[in-house]
Amino acid sequence: MKGTFFSGPFVLILVHLSSQASRPHIIFIVADDLGWNDVSFHGSSQIPTPNIDKLAYNGIILNNYYVSPICTPTRSAIMTGKHPIHTGLQHSVIVGSQPYGLPLNETIMPQYLKQLGYTSHIVGKWHLGFMSKNYTPTYRGFDSHFGYWLGEEDYYDHTSEADYGAWGLDFRRNMDVVRNATGQYSTELFAEEAVTIINRHDETQPLFLYLPFQAVHSGNGDEEPLEAPQKYIDRFPHIKNVKRKIFAGMVSALDDAVGQITETLLAKGMLGNSIIVFTTDNGGPANGFDFNAASNWPLRGVKATLWEGGVRGVGFVSSPLLQKMSYVSENMFHVCDWLPTLFRAAGGDSSTLKHMDGYDMWDMLSNNDEPVRSEILHNIDPISQIAALRVKDYKLVMGQTYGGAWSGWYPPWQAEDDDLDTQLTFTSLKGHQDEVRSESLTTQFQGEQSVPVKCGTKPANASTNCQPTVKPCLFHIPSDPCEYNNIAAEFPDLVRHMMHRLTEYNNTAVHPLNYHLRQDPAGNPKLHGGVWSPWR
Repeated sequence: MKGTFFSGPFVLILVHLSSQASRPHIIFIVADDLGWNDVSFHGSSQIPTPNIDKLAYNGIILNNYYVSPICTPTRSAIMTGKHPIHTGLQHSVIVGSQPYGLPLNETIMPQYLKQLGYTSHIVGKWHLGFMSKNYTPTYRGFDSHFGYWLGEEDYYDHTSEADYGAWGLDFRRNMDVVRNATGQYSTELFAEEAVTIINRHDETQPLFLYLPFQAVHSGNGDEEPLEAPQKYIDRFPHIKNVKRKIFAGMVSALDDAVGQITETLLAKGMLGNSIIVFTTDNGGPANGFDFNAASNWPLRGVKATLWEGGVRGVGFVSSPLLQKMSYVSENMFHVCDWLPTLFRAAGGDSSTLKHMDGYDMWDMLSNNDEPVRSEILHNIDPISQIAALRVKDYKLVMGQTYGGAWSGWYPPWQAEDDDLDTQLTFTSLKGHQDEVRSESLTTQFQGEQSVPVKCGTKPANASTNCQPTVKPCLFHIPSDPCEYNNIAAEFPDLVRHMMHRLTEYNNTAVHPLNYHLRQDPAGNPKLHGGVWSPWR
């Protein structure tokens, strides 16, 4: 990637710091279930994401960035700077009226930033507990919340179904139930709310705006869990698979929202003194997993697995406060690094943050310095009996979710029969369709700007050479990002070392808070006027 990718007023604003605020505004955008191959800066030739790309190319693309494999754990890591094994949120997600949440003794990001004078708002999904009001956002440091508390819901009527059949409305402004948003698409609602917050904000004071969008998570698991306004779906006549077409519309709505927010920051005079973070919360639920149509191609696996497709995240940071921009960082970065990094960028002393698993990466990012991390614990889940660890260039995988299902490689859906020979007909390919086959779907059709993953040749035994429920598997990620070649037998000493490191991590873990935890019938919305509400 070379140089600056676009010019004009946006760049001029970016390179001149605002003198109106001494601390930077922090805009932290979370896309829900966005897959590796669902943004065009990663080479997706199905779904263009120009507004997201614009920020990514003018910032730092994190090409060695990892999140947790599923929603609640990642959100807890963002908020606390701690790995989920140290907060008890390492297994699955909070569902319905399960009586637990992010422990109340944890200090979280808006509380830390409040020490530095920040006003903090959350717009969108919480998913860190609501069994009592003390677990909800406005009791945990946020000055306002517009959005919902659970993990998924309908994009238009904003009702959510728990896995035991309980239904209820889940939409709030602070603690007040919002009943007049039926028929309004959540991505557009959240963008409008973010714009309102920015426009009303006193730009001389630092703003923390946390934007965990609903997009592009599936809605309720009924007949139409993927939802987007028709105007967005109509942008993708080249996509023949109906589910993938709707999903593309969902991504496009998200991209428009990011553009709308960026333009508002620019018009308000705040963009020049802002840090914008963009991240997914986990890998994409591909190929019908969780009723979704995301794509992690060519990475292996899906959301909720410890394969690269489940934990390697779409992510970047964009800010004029960075000394160096417009480059791709290959240094390891974990989702729990955001808190100490942003605290430091906001003028805080990150060394005062105690018991953090995250590292302050600001200097590394700002100067494109040598790596800070040499290890990333992907997870240790004693209930599912799975674990994975990255040490430098090597990754160890133990156990499998879903009995080994969803451990394959899933190209983006196109024709209903997933015929790869007709995989891409996007008009911007300009005659390259004949070159597109299953081995080359990440060709840089967007020119030098895209940052695709290159896997090499897939061996015939790729699906069978690793049996992680029998013995640990080892992969060399830089040369084998698609986890084709299990090399554990070639490096027994390294396997033993990494097993020992997993044991050391496990010795520090706390018990999963939801171990054998059932739904509490007292939390059923039918007992609370048809609304998901705190019940304890």
